[in-house]
Amino acid sequence: AASEAAELDAANRYEAVVPHWFYCKVTDSRERWIPFSTQDSERLEEAPGQGRDKEDLVVPTSGGRYDVHLKKRQRVAVYWEEEVSEVRRCTWFYKGDKDNKYIPYSETFSEELEEAYMIAVTLDEWKKKLESPSREIIILHNPKLMVHYHPVATSDDWGSTPTEQGRPRTVKRGVENIAAEIPNGEPLQIDHLVFVVHGIGPACDIRFRSIVQCVNDFRNVSLSMLQAHFKKAQEQQQIGRVEFLPVNWHSSLHSTGVDVDLERITLPSINRLRHFINDTILDVFFYNSSTYCQTIVDTVASEMNRLYQLFLQRNPLFKGGVSIAGHSLGSLILFDLLTNQKAAPEEDEHSEEGSRTTSSNRGIEEVKEILKKLELSEYCDVFEKEKMDRQALFLCTEKNLKEMGIPLGPRMKILHYISSKTEMQVCLLHGMCSSRNCQYRDVGLGQVSANYPQLNYKPTIFFAFGSPIGMFLTVRGVKRINPNYSLPTCKGFFNIFHPFDPVAYRIEPMIVPDLEFEPMLLPHHKGRKRMHLELKEGLTRMSVDLKNNLLGSLRVAWQSFTRAPLPAVEAASTDAEAEAEAGVEKQPDTKPDETPAAVKEEASLVNVGRLNGGNRIDYVLQEKPIESFNEYLFALQGHLCYWESEDTVLLVLKEIYQTQGITLDQPLPGSQ
Repeated sequence: AASEAAELDAANRYEAVVPHWFYCKVTDSRERWIPFSTQDSERLEEAPGQGRDKEDLVVPTSGGRYDVHLKKRQRVAVYWEEEVSEVRRCTWFYKGDKDNKYIPYSETFSEELEEAYMIAVTLDEWKKKLESPSREIIILHNPKLMVHYHPVATSDDWGSTPTEQGRPRTVKRGVENIAAEIPNGEPLQIDHLVFVVHGIGPACDIRFRSIVQCVNDFRNVSLSMLQAHFKKAQEQQQIGRVEFLPVNWHSSLHSTGVDVDLERITLPSINRLRHFINDTILDVFFYNSSTYCQTIVDTVASEMNRLYQLFLQRNPLFKGGVSIAGHSLGSLILFDLLTNQKAAPEEDEHSEEGSRTTSSNRGIEEVKEILKKLELSEYCDVFEKEKMDRQALFLCTEKNLKEMGIPLGPRMKILHYISSKTEMQVCLLHGMCSSRNCQYRDVGLGQVSANYPQLNYKPTIFFAFGSPIGMFLTVRGVKRINPNYSLPTCKGFFNIFHPFDPVAYRIEPMIVPDLEFEPMLLPHHKGRKRMHLELKEGLTRMSVDLKNNLLGSLRVAWQSFTRAPLPAVEAASTDAEAEAEAGVEKQPDTKPDETPAAVKEEASLVNVGRLNGGNRIDYVLQEKPIESFNEYLFALQGHLCYWESEDTVLLVLKEIYQTQGITLDQPLPGSQ
């Protein structure tokens, strides 16, 4: 009896509901209420008076990418344009009609429900009826059974009272009772910033999602990879997280009025296909037009500079580096931008050590060599008088040359030379050489004539996903890249691709054309090779062994059959047989079909030049078992798979943190 009384007393004891903050996402005119992370919700709850008493209290949420304006109850994107979302402090929920997801009541009605619940619990008086603002009935039967009735339309036009008719819907109190997926919060510390540039069209994946949504996925995968592979560093508070921010150039390009011009000349047939082509594939042609290429590079550079400044304003304690990543055409845009960045003279790695005077004299001698090759030796004294070294020459404009008294003809020759070579000259080992006699061509050869803007920072690493850089360089006339060439301001470069990606091309064969070797196989994030690939390799190896053994046996049999049976040479012939067998057995080592571990080890040690600081550049993902059945069927998916690829994300994180001296908890097999 005493225990029953205690239970009854506990049941009658009222405890205030714990609120949780939600925001409303509208997709295709459908509302979806999404909970903030626990830490964001607590931060909003702890804000003085939840913003009601203040003018407009602003609380940063979602890792600082969104601001919540508490008085207006709005969630606003910080770094990109997005529809403003409604924010709500939620305590009471009812089950929706369509997808059975719980929908929060308005804050004022939730307070009414909470007050009625408190009275019912305290006085133990249930069967309470409440009428919602939309004339719907809510009945509190007991703490575990509370229902919401839809109003039923009646035939008379007079104001009828709401009834309990209609299908009842479940009502729940407190977020803990609705099984909501509350996201984990993000670490506050940001170690590195990565800008991500999209490819053609406004959609970036197979589900036609925007760059913002795809980068959100990439960021979420990175957080789970950090927890799985950098746990020690996280526990020791050595690392926080990497921030990924999207860079959108498509909307700026298509807001120039070009869409209206295209609409006028587009044929009316197969309307949807033509509209799709105008909106996506034509971006490649736009980039190859000097007019629109200028718009694109200006947009990408100015947007990255804007985002960088805004990020620093919001994160004044940030001391980390910045990297950039590009998908498809976006990677080509970034490559062209990076090849046209100007390295500070004191940071030029190709300059020799020495005194300032020696360096200056050497620079003047280089300029004399250039003028001699341009058949302009008579102007050497003018350049020497102006103390013009190679670096200064490459910064010259037509106005500067005119002021120096250089006539129009020679001026044009010098300017043409500067524009064709610029600061990213590839013939760096032996000074300047004429492109006619040199096997290496300028990486900038064939680039669209544009004024490439400068970035406000020096990127640590450049990641290219599903990139056509190799193809574009070849089409522009660049057959080989000098092994000594590196991007002027960025020392890291990774070319990552899916084996079935129809848009992706390799870079390494352009640096080492005389050697055939495979790209680096990206390790699986769970630390092993996919089973079907191991099986395929095993079967290939077995079939090669069988073939070679069979060929060896046949060859020995044929030799013994055709050889004359002379006793005097029996011993020698036995030796010959042994040699033949040994030769046959050695053959598999030279067969390209088989790739023994030693050969693979050698492949990873191939010298691929300085484009990635001496490290390998090309990395290929492992295809999934289902993808290996039909390469063509999964080609498009192969080009759009990078946003949710754990293996891609893990490589990005591994390389970024390696620059800070932080490694994976356990090195993955096959990784460099």
